[in-house]
Amino acid sequence: MNAASTLVTSRPDRSLTTTDRVARGLGWFSLALGAAELIAPGRLGKALGLEGKETLLRAYGGREIGAGIWALSDTPAPALWARFAGDLVDLGTLAYGLREADEEQRRNNFIALAAVAGITVVDLLTAMSLTAEQSEQRGETGRDYSDRSGFPQGVSRARGAAGQQAAPVDYKVTATEERTREGQRELEPA
Repeated sequence: MNAASTLVTSRPDRSLTTTDRVARGLGWFSLALGAAELIAPGRLGKALGLEGKETLLRAYGGREIGAGIWALSDTPAPALWARFAGDLVDLGTLAYGLREADEEQRRNNFIALAAVAGITVVDLLTAMSLTAEQSEQRGETGRDYSDRSGFPQGVSRARGAAGQQAAPVDYKVTATEERTREGQRELEPA
């Protein structure tokens, strides 16, 4: 990554991945949604059949803004997991709003349920991808290689195998090189 770049990624050793871009987009989406929930909770509540729940909608707006800021940071994976959990809460709240909703509110609520369900899937897939990338970066692949020796034919076949091979000519030290090495040793201070 260019040292002069101001973009921060979940992987400092490379530029923005598709997953990083999606996480960044979800962060901006969270900020916009959170602002709408903070600014107009009454209109939003009325449209979705959640009249009287303005304080709850404002709290959800604060949560969205916090998750949005966090998703724009250099470690967006936990923010996306928080968004996923928040989406589940939102789905429950929207389902609750269906109980006392009139026809127009029910229609709006079903549209909102479909939108939140779609965003929930995107949040989940992005969080899983970012978590896998970060685990891979730390060397936590989930694979256990402790039962492997690293020798194709096993350790017992590898023992002593190097002594059985003839050393290549270019590995052998000639008599002149030995004398030169001995002379250098005498000249070196102790």
